[in-house]
Amino acid sequence: MKNVIRTLCLALCLVLALGSAMADNIQLDKLTFEFVPSKDADVIITGTKNLPDLVKAEMANQGYDIGEVEITVGTNYNATGEAMAAGSIDVGWLPGGTYAIYSANKEVDVILTATRAGLSNDDEDPATWNGDANKTLPTDQQVTFYRALIYATPSEYGKKLAEKVNAGEALTWEELANATWAVAATSSSAGYIYPTMWLMEKYDGKKITDIQAEGGNVIQLGYGDAFAQAAAEQVDIVCCYADGRRDYEIAWNLPTDQQDETGKQGMGREDSIWNEMNVIGVTQGIYNDTVAVTTAKDEIYNEQFITALQNALINIINTDEGKEIFSVYSHTGYAVATDSDYDGAREALTAVQ
Repeated sequence: MKNVIRTLCLALCLVLALGSAMADNIQLDKLTFEFVPSKDADVIITGTKNLPDLVKAEMANQGYDIGEVEITVGTNYNATGEAMAAGSIDVGWLPGGTYAIYSANKEVDVILTATRAGLSNDDEDPATWNGDANKTLPTDQQVTFYRALIYATPSEYGKKLAEKVNAGEALTWEELANATWAVAATSSSAGYIYPTMWLMEKYDGKKITDIQAEGGNVIQLGYGDAFAQAAAEQVDIVCCYADGRRDYEIAWNLPTDQQDETGKQGMGREDSIWNEMNVIGVTQGIYNDTVAVTTAKDEIYNEQFITALQNALINIINTDEGKEIFSVYSHTGYAVATDSDYDGAREALTAVQ
């Protein structure tokens, strides 16, 4: 009987201790996450569906009980930045260029930088990226930067541009200005800012904005739509991150009424994406994406919460399930970051503006 009573007392003490620990945790009714649409929104939502439960569990270990974690995808990069500035989104995954814009007035602040697997090619010669023999592969090396590529599509005009570059000849400004370009939002590092800097370096300060003025055509599209338009031969040039072809490799050759395992719609091409999407330009390195927080809410923008969230997200991405979730953005790790890490992104943005 004494043993039973002792066991019950120990169990009661444990329950009371757990209850006390839970009561000591800071309570937050809701935490809102938003991803920018650098991938198709459906792909991001599907890929991150298990993230809320993981975040709630890890944040509880860090001293926060979160009632709900809501994940959304912004309609464009600036929409996510605006929502964070207004305080309607707590945490956002922002590219460096977008972060540079919305951190200028301290509306958002970076807490983490993504690391990612490096690629088998980092050459600045575009011809070395083209064809099945030069297929880009991931490596085990972790890097804090990536490059943007300017791709010529399989349109009639795109093929002419690719043939010239693959023959070792330089393209003229007039040839580029007469093309139809698919670019991302103006705050997109890989889809707009760094391709603009590439033009400025190569063509005496000319920018994407000059293309429209000189007979060309510029269309703003998400990356998924840009590759679909490329496959349909409706655009001649696409600006995208360096491993973009890897992301759309399978969908490129699927029938248009089918989807790949990530939900990307088939694009109906017969030849490989490595043969048909030829690189004609390679930008300088771009510092990796941020995880940033709004500064508009005191319960979010404070040292205790930021440290807890940093620890939680680093712990999550260091698990197999976490790596699978964040592979939707090609992120393989997170490192604590400071605002000054993105001074280079600000310089790039100033140059483009």
